[in-house]
Amino acid sequence: MMQEALHYAMNKKGEAECLLCPHLCRMPPGHTGKCGVRRHINGQLFSLNYGLISALCTDPIEKKSLYHFFPGHQILSVGSFGCNFRCGWCQNATISQCCPDDFGRPEPTPPGVLLESAGKSGGIGLAYTYNEPTVWFEYMLDSARQINDRGMKNVVVSNGYINREPLEELMEVVHAFNIDLKAFDRSFYRRETGGKLQPVKESLKAISRKGIHLEITYLVIPGLNHDALAFEGMIEWIQQELGPETILHLSRYFPARKMQQPPTPAETMQELYHTARQRLPYVYLGNMPASQGGTATRCPDCEQLVIERTGYRVSKLGMDASGKCTGCSKSICIMS
Repeated sequence: MMQEALHYAMNKKGEAECLLCPHLCRMPPGHTGKCGVRRHINGQLFSLNYGLISALCTDPIEKKSLYHFFPGHQILSVGSFGCNFRCGWCQNATISQCCPDDFGRPEPTPPGVLLESAGKSGGIGLAYTYNEPTVWFEYMLDSARQINDRGMKNVVVSNGYINREPLEELMEVVHAFNIDLKAFDRSFYRRETGGKLQPVKESLKAISRKGIHLEITYLVIPGLNHDALAFEGMIEWIQQELGPETILHLSRYFPARKMQQPPTPAETMQELYHTARQRLPYVYLGNMPASQGGTATRCPDCEQLVIERTGYRVSKLGMDASGKCTGCSKSICIMS
């Protein structure tokens, strides 16, 4: 099922100009954009993946790398096909770096059917994840509006590479974002993703200023984005531009797709964790052994243990029903 795309224009050359993301792809008739799922057909731009689901699973909300948004709850996670980045380490490349035709074009799922699945899942709502959800924009927006109207929650796990106008539309119905900030280096973005850093920074600022729940994931890749000086600059920018209580997840790289270099040393992860904690109170370590720590939430003022995490199991220990630390009455930055 194809759906006419939102956010595009036809130019004088007869090309469809996609306005969804900063790539601003210009497509002659029959051509597809960099995401692989938006095509110019007979003077119109179409979404090729509308309603096409590649993965559907109920997950702990913590698996989305959201530690401060309804901790301990479940959420139905859904993904499609396509991505506007080309990361060599992508763990979901089988769906992100392909198009629906590669899978024989599965049957489309109407937004209403997805809504009912979310309701029956026992979770808090729907998470758009697995591939890059913003290239699924039309279907995601239609589904998110229905989820929002039903009183459930919408979560978007994204690279943040989206233009301001479509982002503004999404922010009207999305309750939480986890944005993957891949580096704090323009050349890294250009070389490793095919995109740019600045639009991602602008998305982060827009989400933060809108007051929508935001958490950031930073995958630490040795030799590419673990430089201590650049990392310190990123932490300072997060603190100043997004706020000192911004939640940051430092995730350990493991070999995937085209990148087969050894995993990030645990010592590097610990060093960056302690650097980040000098400015940000809510920093977490991911893809690390439990013995290495870095998953518990502590009060920024008195350091009392507020939430303990063992894998995806959550225990609320030092926070009262109003969301305050039971040790010092500090309000903890947690939505529940």
